[in-house]
Amino acid sequence: MAIKITSPFFDQGGMIPAEYTCDGKDISPALEWIGIPENSKSLALICDDPDAPAGDWVHWVIFNIPATATGLPEHMPPNKVFENGARHGLNDFRKLGYGGPCPPGGTHRYFFKIFALDIEIDLPPGSTKNDLVTAMKGHIVSKGELTGRYKRKNV
Repeated sequence: MAIKITSPFFDQGGMIPAEYTCDGKDISPALEWIGIPENSKSLALICDDPDAPAGDWVHWVIFNIPATATGLPEHMPPNKVFENGARHGLNDFRKLGYGGPCPPGGTHRYFFKIFALDIEIDLPPGSTKNDLVTAMKGHIVSKGELTGRYKRKNV
């Protein structure tokens, strides 16, 4: 069974409010999920934009989220490590944490992908999406995806 991931701020395939982009506060939206398999040891989340001119642009990497978590709150701080053990990776803005949509033109798609894993990931904070994808190989128990879209008004 796939994990169902949602946000209270935008629907599947809907427009992401400007507050969660470079045109607003550039804070992470709240995310919620259901359907995490019981044998999961941790969760990982990747948000990326495949429509970026240079190819896939990574907006958010966070891993070792406890498998008991049912979501992430709005405005996650860019901490390296959280009290619950979750760790932020590096986004393509070269920063820890969330970097919101900021497309140079047109409407882009943003994929929030959640992965349930049968291990905790042995990577340091600041690891990249590629590091995480490599570490997750063979350990994904289930996954889910939420797609949002964004188009800047002044571009």
